[in-house]
Amino acid sequence: MNWIILVIAGLFEVAFASCLGKVKETSGSEMYWWFAGFLVSLTISMTLLIKATETLPIGTAYAVWTGIGAVGTAIIGILVFKDPASFWRIFFITTLIGSVVGLKFVSH
Repeated sequence: MNWIILVIAGLFEVAFASCLGKVKETSGSEMYWWFAGFLVSLTISMTLLIKATETLPIGTAYAVWTGIGAVGTAIIGILVFKDPASFWRIFFITTLIGSVVGLKFVSH
């Protein structure tokens, strides 16, 4: 169950990073809404990460959490923020996914 909680925490990390990207692109009241989304997502992500580390090793949980956040944010960057999708960028995103999956399989 804590692996599921950890994955959800990682998805909220993607959300708070994406909200920061939108804060940078907007102004006025829309910017404040994106900033509020950032704060809510950050709070949920951290709370779920704390919950997941009650039974998972902290090193593994943190690595998986940041891996999900990094991969998800890179994909959102490509799809939403028009970041470049070069061969090497996709290659290293793929190796990061493999590393996160590998950590799951070698952890208790």
